[in-house]
Amino acid sequence: MKHEQLKKLVTSALLVAVIIVLSGFYIPVGASKCFPIQHMVNILSAILLGPGWGVAIAFVASLIRNLMGTGSLMAFPGSMVGALCCGLMFKATKKYIPTYLAEVLGTGLFGGMLAFPVAVLLMGNKQAALFTYVLPFFISTAGGTLLAAILVSILDRTKALQYMHQVLSE
Repeated sequence: MKHEQLKKLVTSALLVAVIIVLSGFYIPVGASKCFPIQHMVNILSAILLGPGWGVAIAFVASLIRNLMGTGSLMAFPGSMVGALCCGLMFKATKKYIPTYLAEVLGTGLFGGMLAFPVAVLLMGNKQAALFTYVLPFFISTAGGTLLAAILVSILDRTKALQYMHQVLSE
């Protein structure tokens, strides 16, 4: 394994650990457990590592939370789609605001809509409709995106993001 890949793997593991350690912090919205920390990490991973790593982090964190009983199957569509969208946006633009918007749209709208078949087919929720999870997912991602925007702003002003990029690409 290349040295750069190993650094990205370790960084990914640390970001998964942040999600798991803070998984006790969630906002119950309807039938969904909304984890703003996941969305904050989606944005950080998009900026630091890229879309593939972000999706992998979201998947592993969702899997571990489900195995521990601290998450639901709803974690998969929301977190993974959001990570993909904001990762692709940052890769294309290298700009923070479009990345934040992509996380909100990816998780809130697309992830919320993809939660519908998960709810019906895997969780047996016959009451769910196509847009049932859109509002709860928007609430969750809005909180996490706000946290990320604050953190990214601080890291950017202190040049910590530049340093992290440099270290990860050596």
